[in-house]
Amino acid sequence: MNKERLEWVMSGLNQHALTKPEDQFVKTALEAFEKNHVLTEVQEERLESLYKEKSKLIPNKIEVSSKRSIPKKTKPRKPHWKAVF
Repeated sequence: MNKERLEWVMSGLNQHALTKPEDQFVKTALEAFEKNHVLTEVQEERLESLYKEKSKLIPNKIEVSSKRSIPKKTKPRKPHWKAVF
């Protein structure tokens, strides 16, 4: 995995809340990439699968803003016209 691809995957993962183990794995993978400029095949596969899993979900930024109050149900209105004879 090259640096551009890793940055792209990370930008996608940053939109989602990660569990503690997921967050720890991502930090470890980033440290390994910084140190060795390469990830192991297992690390690449796990990052990719984590990205795919999380990309199916709605990002946190949207979830927070979509928690609006539910509008109350309204009764249907009666027509306000008069019959003229």
